[in-house]
Amino acid sequence: MPAVSVIPPVLAELAGKRAFVTGGGAGIGRAIAAALTRQGVVVAIGDLDPDAARQAAEEIGGGAAAVAVDVRRRDSVEAAFAAALEALGGCDILIANAGVSTMQHALDLTDEEWDFNFSVNARGVFLANQIAGRHFVKQGTGCIVNTASLAAKVGAPLLAHYSASKFAVLGWTQAFARELAPKGIRVNAVCPGFVKTGMQSREVEWEAHLRQVTPERVVADYIAQTPLGRLELPDDVADVVVFLCSDQARFMTGQGVNVTGGVYMT
Repeated sequence: MPAVSVIPPVLAELAGKRAFVTGGGAGIGRAIAAALTRQGVVVAIGDLDPDAARQAAEEIGGGAAAVAVDVRRRDSVEAAFAAALEALGGCDILIANAGVSTMQHALDLTDEEWDFNFSVNARGVFLANQIAGRHFVKQGTGCIVNTASLAAKVGAPLLAHYSASKFAVLGWTQAFARELAPKGIRVNAVCPGFVKTGMQSREVEWEAHLRQVTPERVVADYIAQTPLGRLELPDDVADVVVFLCSDQARFMTGQGVNVTGGVYMT
């Protein structure tokens, strides 16, 4: 059964806002960009794959723009944010969503796997937050939402390096929120669980191989761990992000909001 959005059709305070979404070409990022657009936000969709960004912008509509960005590189993030500012006429919201994963037993992890996960998941959030944050401080307002993970709350077997990178996202979010709160800028994170995306499909195949079980068994295990009894959908995350960007969350900052269907409840 598809998820049903509980966010009102239009949150008046979001209409006319401008948002830059990294990793917006597919999966959770694309769902976030679409959900914000439905609220009247004009979005710039940043992605390493420019074709995916363009396709998402065309399909989402609402004046969405596409921007190529490699969140691992400061020069690329600076250029992408500048392009977003030009395309949108400004920026009020940053969604630092770009993320990657690989899967391996911790004892077999390579330096390359560790560095790849941290370069995108942690460094990418740092760069996007810092560059957008400087702009928000100058204009005196802004909102940041980072995509963390269930694996940022509980260390995940076969994902030790990914978990570590996402724990870093939460630590950064809390510290950055404390620094920017006096300037009127809120910084929060969402922590999705087992989300049905292309990234999860790859992880299911990897996990099945490493555990020597079938992919169907892996998916069944994900659902069995989820009290609400199904895989999470990107829209389940996107609606929470919309809430965090709205005035309804005006007194929330430094939070890592669980969106896991009950997998993690603390």
